[in-house]
Amino acid sequence: MEISGARILVVGATGVLGGLAACALAERGAQLALAGRNQVRLAALARDLGGPPARCFEACDLDQCSGLGPWAERALSGLEGVLVTVGAAGFGTVENVSNAMAGHLLTVNALCPMAVLRGAAPVVADKGFLLAITGGVHDRAASAAGAAGTAGAAGTETADDLAGTADYTASKAALSGWLGVLSEELAPRSVTVLDIRSPRLDTGFTERSLTGRPPALPPGADARQAVHSLLDGITSI
Repeated sequence: MEISGARILVVGATGVLGGLAACALAERGAQLALAGRNQVRLAALARDLGGPPARCFEACDLDQCSGLGPWAERALSGLEGVLVTVGAAGFGTVENVSNAMAGHLLTVNALCPMAVLRGAAPVVADKGFLLAITGGVHDRAASAAGAAGTAGAAGTETADDLAGTADYTASKAALSGWLGVLSEELAPRSVTVLDIRSPRLDTGFTERSLTGRPPALPPGADARQAVHSLLDGITSI
């Protein structure tokens, strides 16, 4: 896909990763619509990018999330792509994470992106794209579970990284599974569904945890470079 001139909605534009993506897309000539959860940062970003359409939303209001795609399609007179970078971190062993917090993580990390893409799917152009970032934590969890279930397995190298991430991991795994089915459903229209399983990035995401403390983690990869690699992937669609 040619990014220059493409009409693209960025949801989560007031986060670190979403802001970087919006700026990189603008540099490559995309026509943007921006959606974010922080009104002040959203207004500043829109001003910096020349005044594209912008809308503030609440991640826990799923009907509001579903309305973002149709709004962007109207505002831009068409829609070729959607990027969803919304997410929240939360940590703690399973007995120490409340049901309310587990539900909140599932809503922000899975149900919100699902709602955005559910609303965008009917209005995105044929041969367009829908993208969400799930990260690789659920892949590591699956590998660890497989190793633990192997006869004689004594443990895995990922155990320390995974401890205290069960509810966060579950929310990302739910989104990833949903994206896989969505990809099959939209295949007849040649709409590409991208599940971006990037490594941990240096965005300060884990330091903004809603609950608990993150496990000891290696340094994150460069977020700006990751964004440009992501956009390079879109151009290859």
